[in-house]
Amino acid sequence: MDGREVDAGALVDLLGEQARDDVLRSGSIAFLCVVAAAALLAWTITGRVLQPVHDVTDAARRLSAESLGERLRLDGPRDEVAELADTFDEMLDRLQAAFESQRRFVANASHELRTPLAVIRTELDVTLSDPDADEAELRRMAGVVRAATERAEQLVSALLLLARTDGFGLAVREPVDLNAVVESAWRAARHEAEERQLRVSFLTAPAPAVGDPALLERIAGNLLENAVRHNVPGGWIEVRTEGGPEWTLLRVSSSGQVVAPDRVEELFEPFRRGGSDRTARTGTGLGLSIVRAAVAAHEGQVHATAVPGGGLSVAVHLPSTPHGKLV
Repeated sequence: MDGREVDAGALVDLLGEQARDDVLRSGSIAFLCVVAAAALLAWTITGRVLQPVHDVTDAARRLSAESLGERLRLDGPRDEVAELADTFDEMLDRLQAAFESQRRFVANASHELRTPLAVIRTELDVTLSDPDADEAELRRMAGVVRAATERAEQLVSALLLLARTDGFGLAVREPVDLNAVVESAWRAARHEAEERQLRVSFLTAPAPAVGDPALLERIAGNLLENAVRHNVPGGWIEVRTEGGPEWTLLRVSSSGQVVAPDRVEELFEPFRRGGSDRTARTGTGLGLSIVRAAVAAHEGQVHATAVPGGGLSVAVHLPSTPHGKLV
């Protein structure tokens, strides 16, 4: 090399070292380029794939009681992320319905409580402003105030019962004879039924149930009270009980005003009375709402149908065994 003799072995070693250095240098540069390209590609693909997840996260952060109307409604392939978005939208639907129901319930309850309080204040102001009010006038005022106070007390008690029952399980589960519960509840409604000259028939069969005796009596009591108060003079009431291996039926049917079939379900909403809102002079308008909440706490079902010619029939299905299921 360059006019000099070089040992062939040393030349081979030198050339090998140079080739190894070139390969390492080129390989390192190529490796860094591949890593950078892979990172860029992974970031791009991952960003596009996870964008729906980011949308779900952003929507969850923006949520509040005033913005529950937002929905994701993702388009594209129906993969796991789309299923997650659909599930999130369904959850928002349920939350929005619950918030709207709560607002409506609070507004109606405030309206109902304001009425007896307004009556009390008006009677007190009118009587106190009359310097010639005698004992008879004071007694009349006291009677009106007492009636309004009793109405407010009934409403508050019903609201508390509904709040304790709706959405909560049972604290007591024990075998109960549904016929005995109906008989006990009927004793409280019999006097009013006799005054209205209602014809009552009981078609009973062995009807075992499992649950809270107090709540079961409240279910039967509310159904019977509704059947009496929303009936017509000289009308009829039919009470039927029927037991089965897994479930027990309690059906209370009665005559009354004509109820449109498409408005039957509305009667289970708070403060709905026979298709009219907050117009009745008796009751609290929470009877069927409490029935539905108490039946749900017993893991049962309740259905209502309009009676042709006027009236309502309410059927309650309750488990007859601790692990009974409705069929």
